[in-house]
Amino acid sequence: MLFRVAMITMVAACFAVLFLMPIVLTVTNSFMASSEISSNYGQVFATTDTGGKTYISEKVNLKFIPDMVSFSQYITVLFKSPEYLFKFWNSVILVVPIVVFQLAVASGAAYGFTRFRGKLKEVIFFVYIILMLMPYQVTLVPNYLVSEWLNILDTKWAIWLPGIFSPFAVFMLTKYMRRIPASVMEAAQIDGAGEWQIFKSICMPLCKGALCSVAILIFIDYWNMVEQPLILLSDPEMHPLSVFLSKINEGEIGLAFAVATIYMVPPILVFLYGEDYLVEGITYQGGIKG
Repeated sequence: MLFRVAMITMVAACFAVLFLMPIVLTVTNSFMASSEISSNYGQVFATTDTGGKTYISEKVNLKFIPDMVSFSQYITVLFKSPEYLFKFWNSVILVVPIVVFQLAVASGAAYGFTRFRGKLKEVIFFVYIILMLMPYQVTLVPNYLVSEWLNILDTKWAIWLPGIFSPFAVFMLTKYMRRIPASVMEAAQIDGAGEWQIFKSICMPLCKGALCSVAILIFIDYWNMVEQPLILLSDPEMHPLSVFLSKINEGEIGLAFAVATIYMVPPILVFLYGEDYLVEGITYQGGIKG
């Protein structure tokens, strides 16, 4: 038994190292000077005169510890070139309203699906599930056509509206709310509580873990979005940092590591702050905890 546990632990540790290696490599290489990065990975990023990639004939030197720690990349990103921070704030402006208002819309919709049953509502809820199972690329063309019809194409609303009314949060919160014992809500009704009071004082406190879990998943999903801004926003000045990252590698290899590190900070902080809520939202089955 002890040997089996030790083997499983070793295998899990190996997989953990493999998964964390790209993150560690990005962070440590962000403190390298541009010359050192070019000497280690120059063959990877080298291009021909026509813009094509060159053949890598030499081994790439995968290096985790810089010869000399340099903050020049961060100084350039944070102080000398405001373009990167501007793209960072584009990401924040696009993502935060989606997280906040999607939770608000989904909470009300989930309460309606939970409290009021009927064939029509079950059909609508089934449609929500179908839409949730479809990849975003399938609905991208309809979203483009609707945005053009509403005359919001090339504006932030073209990103906000589809995100706010996404079915993912509605599905998750509905399944969670339906686990709350009906007797709790019935007791509140007997005491004279209205629907708003039941929603505000019973459902929302009991769904705190689920709300935090869904908020984390929504934030990470939209923080990494690429297709939506590329198709719905033609102005590069409005693109988030997730789109801009792919363009930094062209002649600015060192900056790519620094910007990627800064880009990873918000999702990591959100996950670390809400880790307990995420676990609770996934494992808790609903009801009253003693």
